[in-house]
Amino acid sequence: MPSTPNWGTPPWKISFRSKLTRLPSHVDFAIVGAGFTGLAAAASLKRLAKNKSVLLLEAKRLGNGASGRTGGLALAETAAGNLPALGDVLKNYKQILRTLRVNAALDLRGVWEIAHGNRSMDGKKIKPLPNSPIDWSDSGRLRAVKKVPGGTIDPGKVVDGLARAAVRAGAAIAENAEVTRIDPGNPIRLHVTWRHRGRAIRKLITANRVLVSTNAASLHLAGNFLRSRFHAQPKLTFALATAPLTKKQIAALGMASRRPFYTVDLPYLWGRLFRDKSKNGSTSDRLIFGSGLVPAFEDSLPKRSARKLWSGLESENVRRGLSSQRLKTLEHRVRAFHPTLKNIRITHRWGGPILLTGNFTPFFRAHPKNKNIILLGGYSGHGVALSVHLAQRAAESLASNRKLPNWT
Repeated sequence: MPSTPNWGTPPWKISFRSKLTRLPSHVDFAIVGAGFTGLAAAASLKRLAKNKSVLLLEAKRLGNGASGRTGGLALAETAAGNLPALGDVLKNYKQILRTLRVNAALDLRGVWEIAHGNRSMDGKKIKPLPNSPIDWSDSGRLRAVKKVPGGTIDPGKVVDGLARAAVRAGAAIAENAEVTRIDPGNPIRLHVTWRHRGRAIRKLITANRVLVSTNAASLHLAGNFLRSRFHAQPKLTFALATAPLTKKQIAALGMASRRPFYTVDLPYLWGRLFRDKSKNGSTSDRLIFGSGLVPAFEDSLPKRSARKLWSGLESENVRRGLSSQRLKTLEHRVRAFHPTLKNIRITHRWGGPILLTGNFTPFFRAHPKNKNIILLGGYSGHGVALSVHLAQRAAESLASNRKLPNWT
């Protein structure tokens, strides 16, 4: 997967590549960012507005950002909980994937909430389940406290599948097409640098309506609005994958149910089994664990422009400095969880961007200078299912002016 090389590589594959040979000068709808949000919005929008043109612009290759580097935990709510008029995220997610014919390796058998102590991060009393399948050592005894709705996906298959669904519907996808500035006039003007066939082509594209599927890389397109209003902060988070495990090892770890997990107290940890296929067609399961942020969660970011903040993260190297330390700490924890993991081989180590908001609430609203530009993002780590669910709503708003939620 061509990507930011210093961030490492996850174990899944993304094979889709754009075949676009020219950029149009004007489109009805432009979408900035080809992650889960942008891809799902493009596919849904083209189905809703068959006679309108839809162009999806991605600064690098598909899967380079959060969507291609997520661990793939599909959760039922936002990081801030069940917001007003949110709807049934998982039910709609499943339906959208079915409608768009996306093979996501979706498994919704539930998610374990696990904990080290008797209080959650928000101070609520918790207690371990009497027969907790997970019983590990990690700054105390780490056990399951509750099963909640959710499950897992294969991130590579979802990125691939959504991209192919968008193209089948008639949307155009341009990779390596970076939107450097948006002028919120009428029509909206997008300044694009397209790196195509060894050339950097500068192009001005006008659009009637625009969706900015904003992630950590595109904060600057909304000026300082998102940082000042939502305290949106880009960070790099980390994960690692083990070598394939035997069924006996998986059972010993308490993971036979294949349910993923995340902690509701500190130190934070999430994990899941991931099934991949070898060249000879056989399947195997490896464990993926994730934790850690750069800058750390409690660190306030310097008062620099959003573009400079992103440049700092983009230059991070998971083999050096703070990022390397975060991964080493995670690996040390993993090997101490259970005797089965003490000498396990680690095959993949990588980082990926995450955009946290001040109260963990996503932003889903019109641009302050032009209501025909919609800003959507800031999932704070809960974006796997939520991004696709809200992308459909964004498409409906762009096509038919469906009212946006008020989640300030």
